Amino acid sequence: MTTSHMTQKQQVRDLLKSIETGDGSPAAAINPNKYIQHNLAAKNGLAGFRELMAQVPKGSARTNTIRVFQDGDFVFAHTEYDFFGPKIGFDIFRFDSGKIVEHWDNLQETPAKPSPGGHTMIDGPTDARDLDKTEPNKAVVRSFVEDILVNRRMDKLAGYYDGDRYIQHNPQVPDGVSGLRSALKGLADHGIELKYDRIHRVLGEGNFVLVVSEGSFGGKPTSFYDLFRLENGQIAEHWDTLEPIPGRDQWKNDNGKF
Repeated sequence: MTTSHMTQKQQVRDLLKSIETGDGSPAAAINPNKYIQHNLAAKNGLAGFRELMAQVPKGSARTNTIRVFQDGDFVFAHTEYDFFGPKIGFDIFRFDSGKIVEHWDNLQETPAKPSPGGHTMIDGPTDARDLDKTEPNKAVVRSFVEDILVNRRMDKLAGYYDGDRYIQHNPQVPDGVSGLRSALKGLADHGIELKYDRIHRVLGEGNFVLVVSEGSFGGKPTSFYDLFRLENGQIAEHWDTLEPIPGRDQWKNDNGKF
């Protein structure tokens, strides 16, 4: 890992922590002339970010960034938040010429209970390894999302796992490939459609890969962020957040969610 990557990861950690501390200095990492905001609740630009932060009552916010990875110009983070209620979030920042110029995120309210397997939405391994396998791992995960979640090729499901070994952090889904099958069947049996329409971005560092997808859940437009950990080219662990996409009339900027 280069010194530049280590610095940019720390800049992202500091920027996210500033939501809690109120320290304005980490915002110096943002290019105020180019900052593109995809959080639809915030106005575009650095001024929009600052305006959103000003709405958080002083001393009320908490942020705990658990994971930070980097893929080229993109740094992506997995964070436990508490502002206007507890949430789990993924944030993606794009750097250009050493400054942050674009931001995407996906937030989900923290559930009251852990998953059926006893996992929270945030616990588990945090450090990337197998850095030389980033691209092959990204290819595996892209194929998995396209085959299973977009095209519903359930006959291919078992090939992406080592038997039934699979740790699941989605609060509604049991561990194991069998747990995933049963959860998907349960949704279908209740007439609740989980639909992935397209992949927008695949980012990875070593054995961690994040996929950003668009689709719908229960008939409502939804943004899906799925983080996978791989072992020996197979999926071993999964974290995610789902966020409804508001109607265009509610957007505070015109950049879109993706």
